[in-house]
Amino acid sequence: MIVRYFFFIILFFAAFQGKAQHTISIDATLDPTKKSISIKQEITYQNTSQDTLNEIYLFDWANSFSDKTTPLAKRFAENYVSAFHFEKEEDRGRTHIERVYNKTATPLQWQRGKQVDILTIILDSPLLPNQNYTFGIEYTVKVPDDRFTRFGVNKFDDYKLRYWYISPAVYDGQWQVYSNKNTDDLYVTPSEFSITFHYPNIYSLNSELDLVSETISTGEKNIKTTKLHGKNRISADLYIEKDARFDIVETDKLKVVSNLHNSRINTPLRALISDRIVHFLDSKLGPYPFDKILISEADYKNNPVYGLNQLPSFISPFPNGFEHDMEQLKTISRQYINNTLILNPRKDYWLQDALQVYLMMEYVDTYYPKMKIIGALSDWWIINWAHISDIEFNDQYPLLYLNMARNNIHQALTVQKDSLLKFNKNIANGYYGGTGLNYLNDYLGNDVLGTSLKQFYSENKLKPIKTSDFETILSKNTTLTVNWFFEDYVDKRSTIDFKINKVEKFGDSLKVSIRNKRKTQLPVSVYGLNKDEVVFKTWTTPVDSITTITVPSENVRKLALNYEGEIPEYNRRNNYKNLKGILNKPIQFRLLQDMEDPNYNQVFFMPIFQYNLYDGISAGVRLNNKTLLAKPLRYSLAPQYASRSKTIVGSASISYVQDMDEGNLYAMRYGFAGSYHSYDRDLFYKRFSPYMSFAFRNPDLRDNKRQYINLRSVNVHRDESLNDPIQEPNYNVFNIQYKYSDSNLINYFKGLIDYQISSKFSKLSADLEYRKLFLNNRQLNIRLYAGAFLFNDTRESEDFFSFALDRTNDYMFDYNYYGRSENAGLFSQQLVIAEGGFKSQLQPAFANSWITTLNANTNIWKWIYAYGDVGLVHNSHKGTKAVFDSGIRVSLVADYFELYFPVYSNLGFEPNLPNYDQKVRFIITLSPRTLMGLFTRKWY
Repeated sequence: MIVRYFFFIILFFAAFQGKAQHTISIDATLDPTKKSISIKQEITYQNTSQDTLNEIYLFDWANSFSDKTTPLAKRFAENYVSAFHFEKEEDRGRTHIERVYNKTATPLQWQRGKQVDILTIILDSPLLPNQNYTFGIEYTVKVPDDRFTRFGVNKFDDYKLRYWYISPAVYDGQWQVYSNKNTDDLYVTPSEFSITFHYPNIYSLNSELDLVSETISTGEKNIKTTKLHGKNRISADLYIEKDARFDIVETDKLKVVSNLHNSRINTPLRALISDRIVHFLDSKLGPYPFDKILISEADYKNNPVYGLNQLPSFISPFPNGFEHDMEQLKTISRQYINNTLILNPRKDYWLQDALQVYLMMEYVDTYYPKMKIIGALSDWWIINWAHISDIEFNDQYPLLYLNMARNNIHQALTVQKDSLLKFNKNIANGYYGGTGLNYLNDYLGNDVLGTSLKQFYSENKLKPIKTSDFETILSKNTTLTVNWFFEDYVDKRSTIDFKINKVEKFGDSLKVSIRNKRKTQLPVSVYGLNKDEVVFKTWTTPVDSITTITVPSENVRKLALNYEGEIPEYNRRNNYKNLKGILNKPIQFRLLQDMEDPNYNQVFFMPIFQYNLYDGISAGVRLNNKTLLAKPLRYSLAPQYASRSKTIVGSASISYVQDMDEGNLYAMRYGFAGSYHSYDRDLFYKRFSPYMSFAFRNPDLRDNKRQYINLRSVNVHRDESLNDPIQEPNYNVFNIQYKYSDSNLINYFKGLIDYQISSKFSKLSADLEYRKLFLNNRQLNIRLYAGAFLFNDTRESEDFFSFALDRTNDYMFDYNYYGRSENAGLFSQQLVIAEGGFKSQLQPAFANSWITTLNANTNIWKWIYAYGDVGLVHNSHKGTKAVFDSGIRVSLVADYFELYFPVYSNLGFEPNLPNYDQKVRFIITLSPRTLMGLFTRKWY
């Protein structure tokens, strides 16, 4: 009898703990004139742990906008988002705590630590296990501008409120508490909300919570009061708008409240799409536990469907309805999953992301099975010859992951969300996870994954869970091993690469040796092919090094691994073994750049155009193997016809990049490059350079610190002018460089130590650059350059190898000068910040002994700066000369398009000197690849 009572007691407490939830009561008043919300809040905190608590931690993420030094502000700076730093103080958000008290109105101690968006409440009595504690907080929230996160107040004075109230943190043996870093990963457990919200009657309010009542007060203030309630909720987002843009679609499963509209889609079609999505999610996961689901345009824009369907509607290649369908699907499925599967969104987020992408893949396979990645463009005669026109819409997921893997900046799915690169957080990791579930589904077969997902959702929704719970259910539903997926695919950063080692024939069978080239244990699919026909398909057991399987040989002309690309493999080009013939894959020639086709050895022809003053416009074709995804081995041959010099110029290169998965040394590059162009009128140079490069970084990929060691030999052969004999037309320079960089919007540092040796000279130099953006928005840029010859056997009158004060001779042809030999005219005014870095053209212009200069500038107004340079120039037999200049820098695009107007220097007040227009210097970059770095730095 005692045992039975004890058993019932255990069941009671287990049930109580499973259903116990915090209660949050809020009485809030919106003041649009101050863009603030006055809040009186009562929290009843339920201790579901077995520990006694003496304090309670709370999230106050509204205060994460309070200044320029919060973790959120630092994250904006890391991502080169400047809007927050330059924003006016009154447009940032913050929380002002007025009082904290217990249920008898006795004040409680509270504190903020270094993390300004986290509160600690010191309890006046211990909180025992399975007991609750009620306390109140009165505070005012200043709502931030929505430009920072798309939530807040917009220019129309509409309010999209997320993280606007104080939330209790999770305690599961330790406090799961952390700062807001704009990763949308607040971790709370389901709570019961009761909200009373007061606001002017000109607004309407929408929420996912249940509407209890809505009243309007009489009198001059004309205040509307809305009461909301919801149980088992993890959030209470509110949308308060002057012009209501939300509409409701009633389905037999739930209501979909949305302001995510498309002008090309009529209301009945929008309703049909929403209904289909809800039924699809219900069939794949199970019933949604609430009566309605709310999705917003802000939600979608924070997590859109990346790809060509983001193009403007007038050039969209997709049929009407498809884009809206994908937008609705991604946003509804995100809410459906995140509101019900209570995983730690900073540590266990990967399963939520992977599940969403997998469901999207299933949806497209069901309703759009023939959709291509470029939509209707695949039917255009000018494109349909390319391999990209054959790629299915769902193939974009492994491809966008491989974009990161091929550049060796991919990250494991279990890396904390706030440690992910932006591209990995928003795109690659979710795509890799969803592709992984598709890989797992193909391997397990018999809809084991589908059954397990429904069971996982049914048994765990609205309960705090971990991804290990999903693994447990999956293991019970199959006799095949699944630990490889969680231990090697999910938890490791390593890429996937299989190869057929050899094939031996035994009677009517083939003995196939397969090698896993990575330190993982994963299964791989094996195909037998007869031309394009699949004769058989089978799966190996998980392979950790080499395995051998036996397959039938009848009608098989070729063997292939991962033929249909269900595995997001790093390199599929080594997956083929031709049983008849010499080449495993035929050679394919293509015009223009294309997607990689693993069935062929591809060679591409790309038209190219270049310009310099002496060659004029050079037009030609680049023969290369470069696809849209990077490859380790790259080659390029680019002959061009120069319109002005009327000869064939061009370049050629070959390189190999060896990526490292572990350690600080993350890449080694070996290569050879050569070029032939004009360096003056009717004078040409040939440049040949073998090189090696070693790249180092912190294992934390968000850390911008990078180090490089570069070794190269630069061999130059120049035509000698009969009118102006060159002292040394042919020379070789051996160069060793050490580079260090740590880039950030707030603090930027770059350093270079350079050593050069040739038969005529040896020199050592250092180039240090620092930029600082201060809290008052003042920016200071400082650059220090110092260089000295260790020996110099060139003629004293010859400055070709000397240090330059304002315009380097660039004898190793490193810089893109458009008129490198010009001493007068527009092209002589092109500025490259190198060596002395001066802007005024002063004497002495060169140093054959040593030089040291300091360049500095600071902003006057927005993109207008004041600059100043000082330096010492020493020449043998001439002594040391002090030089200086100053002026105005107009930086339209920093380091890419700038103008420099000299004002005062050793020459005097330069605007008063003759031909002042010829003294203005400019920086201009026309290289698309270089300009692309302005945009990719925010993502990588």
